[in-house]
Amino acid sequence: MSLTLPSPSGLLAAIDMGSNSFRLEIGQIREGRYRRQLYLKETVRLGAGLDEEGMLTDEAAQRGLACLKRFRESLAGLEPAQVRAVATQTLREARNRNAFLERAQAVLGLPIEVISGREEARLIYAGVSHLQPSNEPRLVIDIGGRSTEMILGKGRTPRQAESFRVGSVSLSMRYFPDGRYTAEAFRAAQVAAGAELEEALAAYTPDRWREALGSSGTAGAVSEVLAASGRTDGRITPEGLRWLIGECLAAGSADRISLPGLKPERKAVLAGGVAILYTLATHFRIDTLLPAKGALRQGVIIDLHDRLLARHQERGHDLRDDSVQRLQHRFAVDLEQARRVREQALRWHRQLEPQADTERRNELRWAADLHEVGLMVSHHDHHRHSSYLVANVDAAGFSQSQQRRVADLVLGQRGGLRKIDEALTRHGVAWQLLCLRLAVIKCHARAPVDSDAIDLERRGQNARLRWRPDWAATQPRTVHLLREEAEAWSRSGTLQLELPAG
Repeated sequence: MSLTLPSPSGLLAAIDMGSNSFRLEIGQIREGRYRRQLYLKETVRLGAGLDEEGMLTDEAAQRGLACLKRFRESLAGLEPAQVRAVATQTLREARNRNAFLERAQAVLGLPIEVISGREEARLIYAGVSHLQPSNEPRLVIDIGGRSTEMILGKGRTPRQAESFRVGSVSLSMRYFPDGRYTAEAFRAAQVAAGAELEEALAAYTPDRWREALGSSGTAGAVSEVLAASGRTDGRITPEGLRWLIGECLAAGSADRISLPGLKPERKAVLAGGVAILYTLATHFRIDTLLPAKGALRQGVIIDLHDRLLARHQERGHDLRDDSVQRLQHRFAVDLEQARRVREQALRWHRQLEPQADTERRNELRWAADLHEVGLMVSHHDHHRHSSYLVANVDAAGFSQSQQRRVADLVLGQRGGLRKIDEALTRHGVAWQLLCLRLAVIKCHARAPVDSDAIDLERRGQNARLRWRPDWAATQPRTVHLLREEAEAWSRSGTLQLELPAG
């Protein structure tokens, strides 16, 4: 454990790069209680910047970059390990997301993780259940700019979490593109929302929850309007939503609507959000939706706190380890072989990169644990099947970005290196991959190995293997594979692997 590892009870920060707004929150968790220290929100409308080809426009990108630059100023004094930035549906969809992320990470000075819809839902529930604890079975709904998350859970445990590709920005752009409100547009928007959400009807029936909570933007905005207008005490009801739709139709357009509690930046996406809320209320028989205290950003901070706590404690709990174990069980991984490869790869990695950060070490560990999941599909090219599964399976605790990094290591475990040329350009990946490939070779006989027979040392940007002559004399096949490995690295131009002569 690094001496500079931040305390889990110290200040932690989350950046939520949503489709409608970017949010920065700095908070602290002490003795199980959460306290906010700073909260900033900017309406960026990144989701409105996706063109018909799924490309993020430069205008939208510039709005996002300018916001992140301002956020960075508020993070002064915090170490990178105290901050986590996540991106949601718009960057899940954007075809040019990698180009934007490269620019955004340079501006922010921190990595940005694109999270899956289900992981977003899990983190939303973590935020709500921590800030608004209850032992009642509950339904949590979060309507974002381009997606809607629905979670069933009890206490701190989410039991079912899904994400649907419909949100206040996307629906408003499609059915209220010029800001005009008509009854026909509201009906069409509700039909579209219902079509997207229909598959959830059987799973989210009212008998599975006793209270319904609405998290974040849309639900919060509608709750404020209903309360300020005297329609309810902040509860969202079908009757209150019908009244709100009537007010929109009476105004005729977004620029003419004026309601108590309605913030100007919310007007452009109000109609789409209300259409989704009314569809949810009627289709899922939600008589009352209560505004929730927690949201994604608090869930990110809670998750970061748990990760730091796990690193401070010798036997701390990291949800990602649970996910890896479930995947090993699901795909019938040979656990002994995975353990042999993992222990050997980590041993060599500590020799090559003794100062590597914990996350890089973790990614190598998870890659070793999962490198053979593809055998369930086919023995032929199993590394490709393994990589695809690791990159695309739902794994709680992992971001899509981190799954992709682990998947790249799994893909590169054997064969030529050209297929992962891009990954090899990232800092530290070549050393991770070298250790994994050598471990796979050394353990290829799927039997106990002499862990001290081979040493690996770093010489500048190259590596050198040394082995005991008595071991080499009894392992001609392994030596043959190691010589082929040295040739593969020589052809790649990334690093040179030196072997003993003879």
